[in-house]
Amino acid sequence: MRPLPDGRVSPPEALVFGTLLSATGLILLLLYSTWLESALALATLVIYLAIYTPLKRRSSLATLVGAIPGALPPLIGWTAARGITAGGLSLFFIVFLWKIPHFMAIAWMYRDDYSAAGFPMLPVIDPTGRRAGHQAVGYAAALLIVSLVPTFVGLSGVVYAGVAAVLGSALLVLAVRFARTHTDAAARRLFFGSIAYLPLIWIVMIADKR
Repeated sequence: MRPLPDGRVSPPEALVFGTLLSATGLILLLLYSTWLESALALATLVIYLAIYTPLKRRSSLATLVGAIPGALPPLIGWTAARGITAGGLSLFFIVFLWKIPHFMAIAWMYRDDYSAAGFPMLPVIDPTGRRAGHQAVGYAAALLIVSLVPTFVGLSGVVYAGVAAVLGSALLVLAVRFARTHTDAAARRLFFGSIAYLPLIWIVMIADKR
């Protein structure tokens, strides 16, 4: 039901509108921030449009590539305020790692739609769900570890670390259950768990900032 695939907006109209928005955003960053934030924003656009989008019809690796521009915005904001530091990089990797179990759940629930549309998502090329489950578990486990980094680099306190450990463990349990059962119900629980995880961890991080 998005405007472009639904036919409410034509490809040329989308191209013009998107180009104007992108150019305006980059100009604003150049005028009111520094070249580094502008470069990161340009990299986000290039990776998403020139690499990730064409790759979606060719390889399941598109999910990993797409996680990069999806995770860059927090780093851009952080860099505008403090430059590139361990704190900003930790925000980037938290979002990057979070995206994989999140999208493995989506890809499994809508695997038939992806297949019909010609998108070789992991559950499409491996209908057993084993590879999707393994990736969900692996990245959720890595996320549990990386989510503690903000405390170690002085961004947040021990309260945040405790909550992050609980939330990360809960997400990992949901990923393990999905990997074991390969059911739509388990994927749906993982999806909603991931939706709850990210805003909760940000709220606690802000509340317990140093």
